Amino acid sequence: MVYGIYKYLVDFAGSGATVPLTGFGNLLAKGAIDAVKEKGLLGAFTGGIKATAGGIAAAIFFGYIASLVSKPKIKKQ
Repeated sequence: MVYGIYKYLVDFAGSGATVPLTGFGNLLAKGAIDAVKEKGLLGAFTGGIKATAGGIAAAIFFGYIASLVSKPKIKKQ
């Protein structure tokens, strides 16, 4: 977060604070903030995606693998 509060929450709560939704949002914000400090306003648009690219790629890859392994079921109406 902008105020640095989330780091203390992670230290206090441990892995519960780094679950995908809140952890991903924190990583997006931290990446954007760091990139703004380095590159200026353009970093606000590129920093978050650059910081989370590995997680996004992993989610797409493992989602694809899961779709190959699983068997779809058709709902009966």
